[in-house]
Amino acid sequence: MQEYELTLVLAQKTSAAKKKAFLGKFGKLVETLKGKLMKTEDWGELELATRIKKEGGGNFLHFILELEKTDTKKLEDKLRLEDEVIRYLLVKSNK
Repeated sequence: MQEYELTLVLAQKTSAAKKKAFLGKFGKLVETLKGKLMKTEDWGELELATRIKKEGGGNFLHFILELEKTDTKKLEDKLRLEDEVIRYLLVKSNK
């Protein structure tokens, strides 16, 4: 298992209920990939430097998780299909 950091930007119009539902769905996704969510941080709503998909701001979420290297592609594929996610960055942690 490898440790990764994932930062997501959800659309600015995403309600608190939709954000909570997304967090639950994301936790289940990590579990189905036999991964482990180690830390979840809600950075709140921040303004973007440049517009992304016609959005001037977004709700930022940061995760530290453990996954097999082969499962990162599956995770990224699922994130691409989510309507609420306008941008994400998954990087391998140096720890």
